[in-house]
Amino acid sequence: MSVTALELLAGVAADLAIGDPRWLPHPIRGFGWLAQRLERVGECLPQRRVAGVVFWMSAVSLAGATVWASMILLPRPGISIYWIFSLLALRDLDLESAVVIGALRKHDLLEARRLLARIVGRDTAALDEEEVLRATIETISENLSDGVIAPLFYLALGGPVAMAIYKAVNTLDSMVGYRDERYREFGWASARIDDVANYVPARLTALLICGCALLLGLDARRALRTTVRDARSQPSPNAGYPEAAFAGALGVQLGGVNFYRGVASRKPYLGDALRPLDFAAYGGSRRLLYGSAALMVLLCAGWIR
Repeated sequence: MSVTALELLAGVAADLAIGDPRWLPHPIRGFGWLAQRLERVGECLPQRRVAGVVFWMSAVSLAGATVWASMILLPRPGISIYWIFSLLALRDLDLESAVVIGALRKHDLLEARRLLARIVGRDTAALDEEEVLRATIETISENLSDGVIAPLFYLALGGPVAMAIYKAVNTLDSMVGYRDERYREFGWASARIDDVANYVPARLTALLICGCALLLGLDARRALRTTVRDARSQPSPNAGYPEAAFAGALGVQLGGVNFYRGVASRKPYLGDALRPLDFAAYGGSRRLLYGSAALMVLLCAGWIR
């Protein structure tokens, strides 16, 4: 069930115009609610890893079947545009990060920390201004891959059904893909499959960032060099690629110590601290966000036309 280039462009335009307003019911929030109920059912099985596999298969199958049925029963192009709009997170990613930076500009560090906690998993209560900026830029780079490039990649390959399946995979990883006592076994399948699903998109995102840096007059050569040098140093097999490309293009250093539920997690540094982590670096990250997304939209439109 492929889409046309016009449907793609209309869906992207709707995302840019509307974003993800809280008053509008969103399929990802609905999927999260459903997954929580399925998790309770899955936990009834005695073998935790098997339970996690059954949970994953049930949730992803329901997500794919829902979108597939809607594509058959509801008229085109409206339903295609709706799913593209709903499953992209470009505008919402920008808006959520912008409010954090807005609080910093007003010298309201407490509010910036509170707002940041809505979009990152790390502890934010003790972060200073530079660390808030680092966390914001890191989440923009990583979610550029997860929330924009990867969904468009799967849309181009398999239409809205493939796009929805990817989003379900990514959502389940964010819900249960942890290594703590509760989810180490139950979330094993969700975490590993998300790693596989993001393998190509993460590397494609890094290449798009390098291309965008070249077009925007940023340091494309350093972005590529930093990606090659640093991306594989991260614990995640994928997250380091867009983050390293961002760090190189902006001339900043990302990575370092984060705290999760009070426990320190030290990640290798990405890039070189040639420039400070300041509002100018954040502005550059926004340019990379929209520029890389635009390049991906053009690639997808050319592929599916």
